[in-house]
Amino acid sequence: MRMRRREALLGPLALLATGPARAQGASRPLRVSWREAIPNLDPYANQLRAGFALAHEIWDTLVYRNPADFEIRPLLATSWAWEDDRSLVFALRPGVRWHDDSPFSAEDVAYTISMIASDRRLSAPSVYRWLGGADVIDPLRVRVRLKRPMPAALEYFAMAIWILKASYIRSGRFAHPMVGTGPYRVAAADGTSRIDLTRFDGYYADSPKGRPAITDVEIRVVPDATTELADLLGGAADWIWKFDPDRIPAILRNPGLAAVQAESMRIGYISLDAAGRTGIDNPLCDEAVRKAISYALDRAAMARELVGVRARALDAPCYPTQVGCVTAAAVHYAYDPARARHLLAEAGYPNGFAVQLVTYEPPRWSAVMQRYLRAVGIDAQVIQLQPGEVVLRTIEGQTRMQAGDWGSYSINDVSAILPHFFTFTPEDYTRDPAVRDLIEDAGATRDMARRNADYAEAIHDITVHADWLPLYTYTVTYGFSRDLDFTPYADELPRFFLCRWKEPDEGGGPMSLRR
Repeated sequence: MRMRRREALLGPLALLATGPARAQGASRPLRVSWREAIPNLDPYANQLRAGFALAHEIWDTLVYRNPADFEIRPLLATSWAWEDDRSLVFALRPGVRWHDDSPFSAEDVAYTISMIASDRRLSAPSVYRWLGGADVIDPLRVRVRLKRPMPAALEYFAMAIWILKASYIRSGRFAHPMVGTGPYRVAAADGTSRIDLTRFDGYYADSPKGRPAITDVEIRVVPDATTELADLLGGAADWIWKFDPDRIPAILRNPGLAAVQAESMRIGYISLDAAGRTGIDNPLCDEAVRKAISYALDRAAMARELVGVRARALDAPCYPTQVGCVTAAAVHYAYDPARARHLLAEAGYPNGFAVQLVTYEPPRWSAVMQRYLRAVGIDAQVIQLQPGEVVLRTIEGQTRMQAGDWGSYSINDVSAILPHFFTFTPEDYTRDPAVRDLIEDAGATRDMARRNADYAEAIHDITVHADWLPLYTYTVTYGFSRDLDFTPYADELPRFFLCRWKEPDEGGGPMSLRR
């Protein structure tokens, strides 16, 4: 019955499952449909996951993290060495060219790092607060200065520090066309509806990214998930992602299509205004109220039913594989609505209270949160906004309760999440000096025992007071042409430069959903 109900919801889209056959040939472009418009491709100007993914296609970083084993490998830098805890020297790869055929240089590296170390207008300045700047040693060596020791530095250099052209930065970063050193160059982009990438034939041969097998990637920005799915089913797209898992049956009915659901490093959360940034009359300043909210939500059921079979409920405010995510230190809140109601009465709210729940998550998800909260007396009035609007309201201190998600820039270290939410940043609604000091101390030493001890204490403090509510891990759904060789990775980065079109003799039996 459940499968029939899901299929019934698909309506006329199911009729598109017999769309036109895909063209074959080595020169066939990869056609992508997604819903995230990227007005500015500058990798430091947006927090959108699609923009983050595109950055790794267009620009290279100094080092590369292999997506299969997370091993750090040379990319624009051939080697690196620590001079001391606050100084890291990179030896650069000779002969690298920009997309406009000008030579890549040590000046480009030093200029980029000095820019992101000082520019607080970046979309995520907290990610780069540890950088002090950089200096050119000689044409093929750069010294990077750190404001403090940073044990996860190479993770950041691999995942979130793209090297820009120095002349582009000097001119204001937006005055010239985007050029990078990555495997694809931008052929066209209108900022709202289309981005075309073309293989950069001058890309250096020994890059661990490899020379793309697919010459062109055509990205079409669509208004909604229905259009996105229709593009795939109707043959107008070869690849889509982040659609509702309930849409998978329609994809799998077409023998020419594949569907994959994979867990990612992204986690869901509810931010609670424990610090009273929205006013002293805020019920969420009361620890008993925050604990009541924690007991009111059946996170395991929500993970399973909303996100997918690969999702997991979380106790700690971080992804389990991240270095420093000491999950054993977190306090567990079982689903217990009776206890939630008791705590609310104890806090002086026997009849509950009303609160706005601001979110950009799917409406069905927020409706489920709303239902759980109303069951214990909390009238959660959902305010559904676009991600940018939610972030702006949160930064301005206007959200008492906000449901969101965080992907840590795919960095496998808690320094990519805990400082963002708990060190008095604009999105910190806890403002606990003790937690801040523990996190900052842990992030300033390479002593792993000391780091784990500090992070464990911080995680315990955050969860014992229910200051911030971790929900569950996320899964990402991918739909794509069956003849596309595509592999999803936990870091939630679709790597088009690793994709290829399969040869006709690589076909097999009907594709099934891979869990």
